[in-house]
Amino acid sequence: MRRGVSEAISDFWPGVKDDWADSWFSLLCGVAVLYVFSQAWLAPLFGYSTNQASSGAMIRNFYYPFYLASAALAVICWRQMFNALWRTPLILTLLALCGLSYLWSIDPSGTLRRMIALIMTMVAGYALAARFSWQKLTEVVALAFTIMMLMSAFLAICLPQLGRMQELFPGAWRGVWLEKNNLGSCMSIGFVVAAAAALHNPRRRLFWWSMAAGMAALTLLSQSKTSLLCLLVGVSGIVFIYLARRGPVLGILLTWLALTGLLALAGFIIYAPDHLFLLLGKDPTLTGRTYIWDGIARVMEARPMLGYGYGVVWTDEGDYAPLAKITAVAGFRAYHAHSCWYEIWLGMGMVGLVLWALVFAETCFKALFRTWRGDGGYFGLPMVAIYGLSSLTESMALSWNDLRWCLFVMVLVKMSLPTDEDSRDFAGKLRLTQGT
Repeated sequence: MRRGVSEAISDFWPGVKDDWADSWFSLLCGVAVLYVFSQAWLAPLFGYSTNQASSGAMIRNFYYPFYLASAALAVICWRQMFNALWRTPLILTLLALCGLSYLWSIDPSGTLRRMIALIMTMVAGYALAARFSWQKLTEVVALAFTIMMLMSAFLAICLPQLGRMQELFPGAWRGVWLEKNNLGSCMSIGFVVAAAAALHNPRRRLFWWSMAAGMAALTLLSQSKTSLLCLLVGVSGIVFIYLARRGPVLGILLTWLALTGLLALAGFIIYAPDHLFLLLGKDPTLTGRTYIWDGIARVMEARPMLGYGYGVVWTDEGDYAPLAKITAVAGFRAYHAHSCWYEIWLGMGMVGLVLWALVFAETCFKALFRTWRGDGGYFGLPMVAIYGLSSLTESMALSWNDLRWCLFVMVLVKMSLPTDEDSRDFAGKLRLTQGT
């Protein structure tokens, strides 16, 4: 006896037919957009090479259908979208500053082009947060990471010449990305969201815990010590939330312990950085990052307040451009600042840096407050913690077509909305129209 696809899916994913009965389109849009922003398709389609300049136009065009999917998702939950916009003025002010930097940018056309991509990336983050409750949102994000995990495992096992590093770190798994660190970073976040999906969706907890275990394994196989540290931070965050929900007294105690731990870590970074670098498997220059930062500090002497314009410094190859000076100081050609904080300072100066600091502080505060209140979900706080750690050595803030920036925006917006609900404005109106 032949069985329908929906029955087979329900057996594999218990209760999914009931939970997602009127949300399939939103689910597909969300998963597709997140997968594309992960750039997990880039190396398999265009080759495992850092030189993809000849495919630049084709790669840019690849994103346009998924911008449309983000816009469709925003239309579906338009009421919640407007609600979210006025509740997040700081990040919108920062976005406006990126756009205004067109006026003083060293490459205005480049700033304009990347601004459009940045806006659509943030639209996706807003729409995901506005459309889904934590219960569904974690499954949407976890499903996207599951696809990345399965494809990476397939390549590493069946096509090791593609899925594993051949140079620098031979044998380290890189999956569908160019570098092992990309795999480790994504899988550490994937573990957290899959674990959150398991906790939010008890009927499917076996499936999601299995996916979380697979993502933890790939984090280890990537041999990225920084990603392993991010994984431990994410696990600690989930455990913290789980225990904090057991009662107010335990919540207060855990909050105090967490703040004490953060202060101790800050002191460790300030007074014993060499030991931290040893723990992360990095040299005191953070693999040359400090040389880049020194070069940025020198070129910023000319434009300390407003910088050189959003997203254009690393593509201006002129002999007297800021990149040439940074390269001269660093001793090699860098492609980004390897730090959110230096990247924003370089593009938008001290004004942008202060705004970014306020946005990050707002996100941390809201994540802690909503966790304390009991409706912050299991993904928000761990994601902010991982993002904060990674932001010190990776350029992830205000990044166009970037998964981690999209997730950061999503978490901030979700934490800013007053209630945790699943938006069905458009779907409800559609059913009403069809009924009449």
